[in-house]
Amino acid sequence: MPTRRRNAPFLPLDDTLFAVKQRKTVPHAFVLEAIAARLPETRTMFGCLAVYVEDKIVLILRDKRDATPDNGVWLATTEEHHESLRREFPNMRSIQAFGNKVTGWQVLPADAPDFEEAALRACELIAAGDPRIGKVPGARRAAGSGAQKAAKSPRRRRPSAPRKAARGRDEQRPDGRVVPLSDGAPDIPEQTMPTSIDFNTIDKAIKSIPRIIGSWMRRAIASNLRG
Repeated sequence: MPTRRRNAPFLPLDDTLFAVKQRKTVPHAFVLEAIAARLPETRTMFGCLAVYVEDKIVLILRDKRDATPDNGVWLATTEEHHESLRREFPNMRSIQAFGNKVTGWQVLPADAPDFEEAALRACELIAAGDPRIGKVPGARRAAGSGAQKAAKSPRRRRPSAPRKAARGRDEQRPDGRVVPLSDGAPDIPEQTMPTSIDFNTIDKAIKSIPRIIGSWMRRAIASNLRG
């Protein structure tokens, strides 16, 4: 007889056990929307969001609770472009987390009064392919330079020894014929083949061999008897 299953008492469950882990919000998402035509790719980096366009990293989006002065949009640029970019972005500055020195990367601070306007202007420059914004990461740059060197330096083949050009000359043979020869070619005498073969003569010679041998043997025996 099957045992009767006892009903387990219903216990209220904490909703937090079933809470779905929410995906982190994209910091300054309007930036990605502004450059969507360039098909950007994103990767998490140091708790921030790195933005790539083709083979270049162009931006880092940061919105963290600590070190808030560096929150905003980081521009991937170099020191040689700072002066011209500062005319576009008056509030652009170096990143404080990297120390007091001037950094190649620059930040458009989120607490600046013109932050959104400056960030959208940076997106316009990126969409236009402005060379002042964007860097090829070190690993990709090294791989690309290696491929370029291999393409520019194909394996060279050893040049073959130049052939000596043949200089024609003629030679007159004893029979009066003139035969062309080349320098360096061995002088091989021309072999002439008989025009016809006298088989009768050959047959007579073969048949005379026993007679010659018999005559020779009789002379040898007679010589031994005389001695």
